[in-house]
Amino acid sequence: MKPVFGVIADDLTGGMETAAMLVAAGIDCAFVTDAAAVTELGDAEAIVVAQKTRVIVSNEAVTRSEAAAQALLARGTRQLFFKYCATFDSTDRGNIGPVSDMLMQVTAAAHTGFCPSAPDLKRTVYNGYLFYGTQLISESPKRHDPLTPMTDPDLVRVLGRQTHIKVGLLAHPVVRAGGAALQDATDALVAGGMRYLITDAIDEIDLDHIAALTCDWPLMTGNATLVRHYPPLWRSKGLLSPNPHRRELPAVRGAGVVLAGSCAERTLEQLADFERSRPVLRIDLTTPESAQCAVEQALAWAEPHLKDGPVAIATSALPETVAAVQARLGREKAAELAEHILGELALALHAMGVRRFVVAGGETSGAVIERLDIRKLRVGSYGGPGIGNAVTLGDDPVALCLKSGKLGPVDLFTRALNDMWTGGTA
Repeated sequence: MKPVFGVIADDLTGGMETAAMLVAAGIDCAFVTDAAAVTELGDAEAIVVAQKTRVIVSNEAVTRSEAAAQALLARGTRQLFFKYCATFDSTDRGNIGPVSDMLMQVTAAAHTGFCPSAPDLKRTVYNGYLFYGTQLISESPKRHDPLTPMTDPDLVRVLGRQTHIKVGLLAHPVVRAGGAALQDATDALVAGGMRYLITDAIDEIDLDHIAALTCDWPLMTGNATLVRHYPPLWRSKGLLSPNPHRRELPAVRGAGVVLAGSCAERTLEQLADFERSRPVLRIDLTTPESAQCAVEQALAWAEPHLKDGPVAIATSALPETVAAVQARLGREKAAELAEHILGELALALHAMGVRRFVVAGGETSGAVIERLDIRKLRVGSYGGPGIGNAVTLGDDPVALCLKSGKLGPVDLFTRALNDMWTGGTA
């Protein structure tokens, strides 16, 4: 079977969320974290390759994403989709533009679209401007992001600084009209030399129209929310098996741990909620003797507490603390320190018997998955924005909930650990 859809995701949480949406739609979807693992898969209607490429050096992100693209195309994948965050997380160096440039080449696409909108999260694009609720993204908490601060809301400008390809806008009136009007507007922009098209979208009707426009394009890019609108179109075209696929995630009953690296407000709220019933260790990155010392101290703290139930260990901090750490180490080194500590903790905790992990933050999730050397996962059905649930394959399963730092209900940590204990239908 040739896959209908191949997703290249720039982080683990978003990739898993995308896979979960496809699973919820009855799609037989495989999930891997290594491009080489694509060749090891059996038949699948969709394949998601999720790698930690959002904030790494641009040329490395391109190389890793190209390996994923080539592996998917070698299987005859009908359409590639580059998945990134609804807040268009990137910098003037990339990586959305450089990766998209490469994907245009390998797919021989004449043009492609950029649709980060997630209306259910109140992340919308209007007149090319990205909104975070009622605020421009540049006036929202995203302006303080420690790795990808969004200080310019105009996505035509933002993407234009990352690529040499001309960027145009499919404005809301033509997106809302859909059909021939949207196709004509697309053709006119492409005829004018604009091969990258930012799409306005403020609700699910707009996403329906964008999905219909792009369903047969060799390449499309955007947020996971758009992906939910493709399966009905594939079914109408006879591209899927007639019976929707269903699967179950097994119960996993080892010890449970929350590892939090995100500094988003929602993650801090979730840690506070978890702490009402279970212990939380907050690692202060302003004064660690060494990463190894921080790991050893955290393990010594965790071991006796784990006998009584789950615990949380976090490098998450308030903006002023993050600023202090960045002032001492630099932005990238500060992030690397947090990811290194949490990755090493994941490996050591696994050796101590932990088999249920909730991980908060896309970069943290990538660090944990890489350190545990997890290459393939069985993903469960969609559990809400920014959340992915999965279990490793094999005789000693590990259950994982990977969540975007900015998303999820306040009681997510406790709820997710309990769900892993009982298992459920995907």
